[in-house]
Amino acid sequence: MELPALKLPQIPLPFDIPVLLHPPVVHFVVAIPILVLIVEIINLIAKKRAIGVMTFFVLVLGMVATAAAYLTGTVDGKEAFDALSQAGQAELKAHKLLGTYLVIASVVLVVFKMLSALIRTGLLKAMYLLVLIIFTIGVIKQGKDGGELVYEYGANVERVADLDSELFDVKEELDEAKEAAKAVVEKSQAVEEKAVEKTQEAVHDAAEAVKESVTEATQSAENVAKEGAKEVAEAAATVESEAAKLIETPAAEAPAAEEVAKSTTEAVTNEVTTETNMTSEAH
Repeated sequence: MELPALKLPQIPLPFDIPVLLHPPVVHFVVAIPILVLIVEIINLIAKKRAIGVMTFFVLVLGMVATAAAYLTGTVDGKEAFDALSQAGQAELKAHKLLGTYLVIASVVLVVFKMLSALIRTGLLKAMYLLVLIIFTIGVIKQGKDGGELVYEYGANVERVADLDSELFDVKEELDEAKEAAKAVVEKSQAVEEKAVEKTQEAVHDAAEAVKESVTEATQSAENVAKEGAKEVAEAAATVESEAAKLIETPAAEAPAAEEVAKSTTEAVTNEVTTETNMTSEAH
């Protein structure tokens, strides 16, 4: 069961409390109520007034020690809080809350001891012993929790602080490595995009060059074809001219003239065809 939140009024001190003064102080807080409880049980049989007076002053000393433990624990707690894990911080808060209740309980215990000494009734004596037992149990539990804070969570342990500092450095180096890896990845992506862009440009340029070559070859072929057609037309005109002459030639010479015209036409046609093929193969 969690205790309700409770805070003591902050009283400014004229001096600073040093760190790590809490461990030696808490020994008195744990030992005094146990010792007083044992003595009070013995005094139930001995019934010595001197023992009662002695336990009263010891309880006053215990009350002062409890207040001192609270103040020194507050200082040590602030020093250790940031280095603790989340579970350790929650444990430290619970430890401080129980310490607050123990400070109030120590005052209540002294009041009950005083009343039991002034008003000697069995009821007040029983109530005093009950408060003493509860206070002693609370102090023992507080000591156990304080030990867990030190040995399990490393509160105010220099080695734990060093390890925490090293862990912090490692985290920083890890973050830097992640940033460097991210920069490398971004740089490689930029290089890859640039390479793809250059490849696309090269492919486009090659396609344009091939297109231009094909266009030039087509135009050259057309020009050659036109020239060949022109030569054929000229040859045909020549043939027609020769044929006209042959018409005027006597009949005896006609077969020979016809053969000459035929051979001339075939030669011109073969020459034009050869030039056209050579031009096409060259392109």
